[in-house]
Order: sequence, then C-alpha cells, then structure tokens
Amino acid sequence: MKAIVLGAGIVGRAAAWDLVQRGYAVTIADVAETVAADAAAVSGAEPYVADAGDAAGIGRLFDGSDFVVSAVPYRFGPRLAAAAIAAGAHYFDFGGNPSVVAEQRSLDGAAFAAGVAVVPDCGLAPGLANVLAVDVIDRLGGVADEIRLRVGALPQVPAGPLGYQLAFSPLGLINEYDEPCEIITGGEHAIVEPLSGIESVTWPGRGPLEAFHTAGGSSSLPQRFAGRVGELDYKTLRYPGHAEIMTALRALGLFAEAPVPGIPGVSPRAVFAALLAERLPRDAPDLVLVRITGRAGDREFGYEIEDVADGLFSALARTTAFPATALADLVARGELAAAGVRTMDEIVPAPLLLAALATRGIEARRISS
Repeated sequence: MKAIVLGAGIVGRAAAWDLVQRGYAVTIADVAETVAADAAAVSGAEPYVADAGDAAGIGRLFDGSDFVVSAVPYRFGPRLAAAAIAAGAHYFDFGGNPSVVAEQRSLDGAAFAAGVAVVPDCGLAPGLANVLAVDVIDRLGGVADEIRLRVGALPQVPAGPLGYQLAFSPLGLINEYDEPCEIITGGEHAIVEPLSGIESVTWPGRGPLEAFHTAGGSSSLPQRFAGRVGELDYKTLRYPGHAEIMTALRALGLFAEAPVPGIPGVSPRAVFAALLAERLPRDAPDLVLVRITGRAGDREFGYEIEDVADGLFSALARTTAFPATALADLVARGELAAAGVRTMDEIVPAPLLLAALATRGIEARRISS
C-alpha cells in the first residue's frame, strides 16, 4: 500500500519512518528539496518536492495513494482534505485549529460518498489525549462530574527566557496562546480566554509546573459531551512563569496580525514568530507529559504518559506522529471502519490505539481510586 507524508519537519519525518516500519511504500514531500531529501534519508521514504498550496501538483501527488498524513501548517487542511477525497485517499492531519476543523467537517458528505476517512486532530493534543479522555468518560459510566486534560511538551531542563524550547512552528504556538479556548462548565459548552486559569501542577521527578488554558487541545470534546460532563477543560503544561510572560506579550500586541499604525506592512505576529524561531533554544532532550483525569461522584479514573526523546526522534515528534500513523494503519488495513469527517476521539477506541502505540514504547499508566 502507498502512503504520502506531506511536510518533512520533525513530525513528518517521524511519521514517514513509522509508516515505513509498518510496511508501507512511503513518499515524503516538502516544498524544500533538501529538507525532503534529509527526511527521506532518516525515514527510509522516497523524497518528493511539492508545494501544499499548489492544487494541481498536490492532486498528482495524492493520485493512486491509499492515504495521506499531512504535517504542514493547519491552514492548508481544508484544501488538502478535499484533494485527498478527490483522489480516493484517506486523510489524516494534526489539526489544532477549531475554525479549520469546522471547515473540514463541511466535507463530510463528500468523504462519506468517496468511502474515505478524513481525520483532523489526530496527534498528541488534540489527538491521543482526547481519545484517552473519551475512554475515561466511558469507564465512569458515560457521565462525569469533571474531566481534566493536562498536556505539555517541555525541555527536560528549563531553557531560555521562557523556560521553553521551540518544539514546533512558532506560528502554531502563538495560535494556541491567542485563540479562544473551548471548555465545559456547569454542563454547558463555553469559551474562555487563552493563557488564563493558571494553576500549579506537581509531577514526580519533574519539578514544579504550571498549567493554563490554550486553544485547540480540547478538540470536539466540549461540544460532544456538553450535558454529560459537568466540567471539562484542556490546559497546557509549562515551567512556572511562562504564562505570565506570554500574557504580557499578548497584551502588548505582539500576537496581532494586522500591521502597527505608522509601520505599514509589518505584522507584529510575523516579527514575533521570527524572533521566537531565532532566539528560543531547540533540540535539547525533551519530554512529553500527559495526565487525563476524571471524576464521577467518589469514583476517579485517569491516565498518565511520560515519554522522552529516544535518540532518533524527540518525545514531541514521537507522541504527535505515532498516534496519527497508528490510526492510519488501522484504517488502511480495514481494522477500523471509518468514512466521513471525524476527529480522532470520535472514531478510535483507546484500547485499540494504545495497543498500537505500545509497539513504539508509548505507554499509558492507569490511575484510579
């Protein structure tokens, strides 16, 4: 079977490597020829030069493929999903932007008619964390007083002025810190401000942490479980002080996309993203922490994951790419029937996904009382 991985950054090359290990003929495509070639050398895939914004070129690339895993910026998601449907290929991406995912959902009828699955939000969070949250709700009887998702990708040792190293696109990071955040409160779907709700979190052996609201991580959960869950929220884990700094920078206008009056053509967001890319450390050993907890009356259940860089890929690359490739494998081989547009937590049960991830050393520990 033939698989396409679009985007040859750290997540894309991890996805390509995993699919090669699973026995697929994989093409890894990127707009930069040298990046595609480097990723192919690491993953064992075939390199290809393609621009995600070139509709005709993408159509040719997707033609004849069984599925596509997209690791390019989320703004390309709707057109890439449409191209995959036209090619009769299943499509998976890492989502993270609720507005883009909503646009992709408008393709549900076309995807169903073509007999293909279109699955945004299938990385770490949104993705694996949300699948675990659904499993927690199920194990609590389908209703819960509260569900909490706490997820962070961090340097193993605090680094730089933000106690953070750049682990993925700076524009994606800014988006998480600037878009509205969906939660459930009082049993109802609601919106809260990003970078709000700061709380202290303890994690054995990892020092003090903080958690705060960020956008996209809750995926479809708030709308899906309103009325069945009393309180649900997703918060990002960082080292203490990070949220306060980013809140100040946001208040100063550095997240704004419109040019500053008197300085035409200069977007503060673009400048800030460029500075993050230039000034933040990167490539130090990292770790990913996931804690999903739920409570219904006096019953509690949850999961914890702690993953670290393995010498080949970072923890973030592993825990983002491998859930998507595991799901793609399940769908492509017919072990999981799916057609239409669904987020990851809507189509795959946790036990099936966790069994596939265990083969890559990603394991979830149950916590209960």
